Amino acid sequence: MARTSGVLRPRDVEARGISGGYLNKLHAEGLLERTSRGIYVLPGTDFGEQGQLAESCKRIPSGVLCLLTALKYHDLTTQAPHEIWMAIDRKSRLPSVEYPPLRFVRYSGRSLTYGVLTHKVARASIRIFSPAKTVADCFKYRHKIGLDVALEALRDCWSKRKATSEQLWEAAKVCRMTNVMRPYMEALL
Repeated sequence: MARTSGVLRPRDVEARGISGGYLNKLHAEGLLERTSRGIYVLPGTDFGEQGQLAESCKRIPSGVLCLLTALKYHDLTTQAPHEIWMAIDRKSRLPSVEYPPLRFVRYSGRSLTYGVLTHKVARASIRIFSPAKTVADCFKYRHKIGLDVALEALRDCWSKRKATSEQLWEAAKVCRMTNVMRPYMEALL
């Protein structure tokens, strides 16, 4: 299971009828490595930055990678975030995670479910917003990340053909950012 999925949690093995405590036993014998509480990988496994994305999505399965992390993943920014940005439901409990460093942003309704893509990274599935939705989110949270980052994301998204103008406009509607994004999109297109 560790070879195929990359990252294991006790609930993953319990779903197959194996006790979650068995992972701890394998860790004590040196057959598995515990990267953080409740997360196990094969010894010597180094996924790098991609592994941190997989690990964070394993820890918070309902979360979606967003903003600076999604920009970096889609190659739409020169920023190098030192935290993994993750979207969670506005009513959900704030998870306490020591590692990897996470920064949570609260979303609600359609803005949490629209434009979610699933990718395989380090043999694990991650949920991440599409490039168009990520750009619209950058404008929505421009006071947190900066207008310059949002403008750079829009320019890069358009020039690298990561999204069409229709996709960008639909994402702007979902995020209620049409009036904010309209002048920048008209100048760019």
